[in-house]
Amino acid sequence: MFLHETADAEHFELVIVQSVRQILNSPNPIEFLEWAREAIPRLLGLREAYLDEVESQRLAMLLGTVIWNATPLPTNDFLPLPIASPPPEAPCLCGSGQRYGDCCGNLDEMPELSSELIWEILLDEIPERTLRDALALDAIPGPLLAKIADRWLDDDRPIRAVALLEPLFAGPLDELDTPYEPAFDILCDAYDRLDHWRKKLAFLNRVCAEGSRSLQAIAWQRLSTMHIDEGDFVQAEAAFLSALRSNPDNPSTALLEITLLAAQHKDLVARERSRFWLHRFRRLGFKDEVFMEFLKRAIADPQEAMVNSHADALDPLLVDLRDWVAGIGVRPLPAYGTALLRETSRHRPVDPFALLEGPAEDIRRRPGSRLSAGATNAPAGDRAVGPDSRAELRPPAAVRRIESVWRSLYPAAKPHSTHLTLVEGVDAWAEPAWLDYLLDHPEMADSLDVLDDLATALYEHPESSLPWISHALLRPLLERAWSILEQTLPPEGARCIPWSSATNRPALRLLFRRYLSQIQEGEPKGAIDTLETLLRLNPQDNHGARAELMNLYLRDGEDERALALARRFPDDLLADLAYGEVLALYRLGREERARLVLNTAIRRLPRIPGYLTRKRIKQPRLNPLGMTPGGDDQAWLYREEMRDVWLAEPGILAWLKRVTA
Repeated sequence: MFLHETADAEHFELVIVQSVRQILNSPNPIEFLEWAREAIPRLLGLREAYLDEVESQRLAMLLGTVIWNATPLPTNDFLPLPIASPPPEAPCLCGSGQRYGDCCGNLDEMPELSSELIWEILLDEIPERTLRDALALDAIPGPLLAKIADRWLDDDRPIRAVALLEPLFAGPLDELDTPYEPAFDILCDAYDRLDHWRKKLAFLNRVCAEGSRSLQAIAWQRLSTMHIDEGDFVQAEAAFLSALRSNPDNPSTALLEITLLAAQHKDLVARERSRFWLHRFRRLGFKDEVFMEFLKRAIADPQEAMVNSHADALDPLLVDLRDWVAGIGVRPLPAYGTALLRETSRHRPVDPFALLEGPAEDIRRRPGSRLSAGATNAPAGDRAVGPDSRAELRPPAAVRRIESVWRSLYPAAKPHSTHLTLVEGVDAWAEPAWLDYLLDHPEMADSLDVLDDLATALYEHPESSLPWISHALLRPLLERAWSILEQTLPPEGARCIPWSSATNRPALRLLFRRYLSQIQEGEPKGAIDTLETLLRLNPQDNHGARAELMNLYLRDGEDERALALARRFPDDLLADLAYGEVLALYRLGREERARLVLNTAIRRLPRIPGYLTRKRIKQPRLNPLGMTPGGDDQAWLYREEMRDVWLAEPGILAWLKRVTA
């Protein structure tokens, strides 16, 4: 038939929708066919297709009959009621004036239309009461229950969605193939909405074990995504590989791999895999699909591609902030200055372990932190700082003016002490008027104080835990702060900006956040540079940068630099410094000196050797507010962070065991 030549898919869908509405409005076949002869040629544009009147009505009659015969009728228990073919000698229904046998009855077998296609339209047209009747009669095709459940989920009725879809998966799962994937996804989403994580996990494990290959693939994808959210990349990769084995040509599995790599900031590998998948899918015949565009973007920048792919689901406030952040990189750097601090501020006592007195959330966001709460000795490194080098940052006059406006708009105060998060109960995003002002004023990016508040606000936003969001939003703020400080306080300069001056705290907090971001993104070399700068600018080291820096040195084989750092902070109660010096000396072949330093370390922190040398040891109770110098909690945390480095040095644990026996 020449329908393909005269009507495109959009017009054809319009014909079906209008036909179904007509049938629901008047379920009479004769009336419907009369309507079809008049309406279908117009809807399809057949009169503009150079068809004569007879041909146009003949096609409309045939198409109308096909649609009627496929339509489930609410008045017939949602079963179709096909139109019986007239006798050959009867007048043809198309109105040609010929006998049916010589006209439409003389055509090849009439094409059929799937009732499932009609059901998709019916579900959008029938009222709720009629829908309940159809569900009671079990008349709706199983795969299309997903459409109803999705509507209920949008209406915040997840319990109804679960009750509708669970029976669909109660029987043998290997019989449910690709058409059931939407129902699977919506059931999992409904479990999430209800916080039924145990039930969801049991369902996923059952599908992975018993489902068809297509369902197994998407179940493994779900599990992999869950592990990515938890930061368990080993389990995430195992689940991804299972998804790949179940369905190697599934575009969703390809996108999952790029997501997994981007989450670990393995951008070079992500680019190569994107290139591989793009080539593969082109060979399979894919062209303009959305995922193909994603792969093209991921070849250029995987992190940016991830942000773009999630833009529709992101908090609109983050999307707006992203646009603002994208424009600040071209702004010239502001000219900050410094002013010497008065002598009185030089002796102000500052607890170098204050960070660990904060909530567990701060510590959780600090990979590798093992500082000890309750310690009171100030690091010796600060005592070498003379009064002529201690300064406070001075923003230019224009920046001071915009900071004054900002303070009147931004609803949250600074984090307490060296904490990274706000006081519990404070939500900077609950009153986003500050964001409206920010979007209109790119000059706000000239203020370290504003950049600090924005970084804190991003830490508080739940969606910023996604690594690509952090990369796209937080990292540019931190890099701008780094550039301002590099310009203001270059390495060859003699001045420092101690934490004791409140004016300096936004800058120092931004530096520490930059270190955390670099560790998260797999940039240990850059992290070392940031920590060294932080120690140079704030030698008293309120953030515990010395512990982080010591462990990075040791992991990088920089034993001499590790020793130099230890000498800057003698008698330190941080296990990282005390025992890091021992490890560095041993690796340099200075065993006798290592023994002497170890004896001193044992007197101060006696539990560390036992936790390092034992293959297995029970985790002690950890205090969420910090840890005790010399306590089991400190020893456990140091073991968790650095035992792999000790194990990598041949003979050192046996030596440690002999010396401490």
